[in-house]
Amino acid sequence: MLFRWDWLRPQLTAPIVPTLGPVHPDALTLDIFKDILRAADTGDFLPYDKDRRWGGQKDEKVLREVVVHQPEHTLIPTLTQRGGGTVKVFAYGLRNSVIDKAAELAAKLAVVHDAVNARVVRALGPDTTHPRGTRIQLKDFTNGPCPAPDGPVRPVTAWPAAVQSTFAPFAETMAGDGLAFLHTQMQAGRCGPVLATTLGDRIVGAIGPMEVRADAIGRPQLMPQYFAVLPDARGKGIGRILWRAAMHWGQSHGAAYQLLQTEVGGTSDRLCRSEGLASLGFSRMTHV
Repeated sequence: MLFRWDWLRPQLTAPIVPTLGPVHPDALTLDIFKDILRAADTGDFLPYDKDRRWGGQKDEKVLREVVVHQPEHTLIPTLTQRGGGTVKVFAYGLRNSVIDKAAELAAKLAVVHDAVNARVVRALGPDTTHPRGTRIQLKDFTNGPCPAPDGPVRPVTAWPAAVQSTFAPFAETMAGDGLAFLHTQMQAGRCGPVLATTLGDRIVGAIGPMEVRADAIGRPQLMPQYFAVLPDARGKGIGRILWRAAMHWGQSHGAAYQLLQTEVGGTSDRLCRSEGLASLGFSRMTHV
């Protein structure tokens, strides 16, 4: 399979790539699509894959032999084995009919690969009216300073031992936001620092891990973080303090930018919009 850039480029209404997720618009090149096809043969992580930091092998891979690439649309299926198996078809094309074609292909491939889930992922441009799904946002650290926030934010390991001990119950409470997984990685020493803030002597919010890695074109990117605040501590500006602390950390450690994915209309989405981040488009996932 060889992609034609003159076909594919007009179809890329938002910078989202199968198996990789959002990428910087400058990195959205033909080479990155070639790379994901090559990775399908080996099962290895690409050097700039954000999931590489967790180790192991890449679970999601492109089903390159059934990619559909035409002047009007491109359908790129992927397969994940965990959780009973999931087929996703990434649908690129300007016409709404691409959704039906992608759904048909996803359903067919789910049967072929004995996968219990079949989904369609469609990229939509930033000018989409009444968007749903996930917004892709860009924080550009080259546009101006990111000052340290007002408020007590420190790496978890910099808090007194009694405060550090409250991270475990906090992480368990916020397991649905990925904090239990993050805690496991912290205990194993497999991730960068995690920033936390407190009320009294207990941790009530955290964001991390904090890591900067090169993207597909060598530009330093602040990696995505897990981010959570306890329900009983919300409404006090804690989330904004944590987020600003993370952006200050990223800029201070040489990152050029960060990409964020937020649920449209959700708390994090409203926070990022109020902080002036650039919207790069949307990703809408539907179940088949």
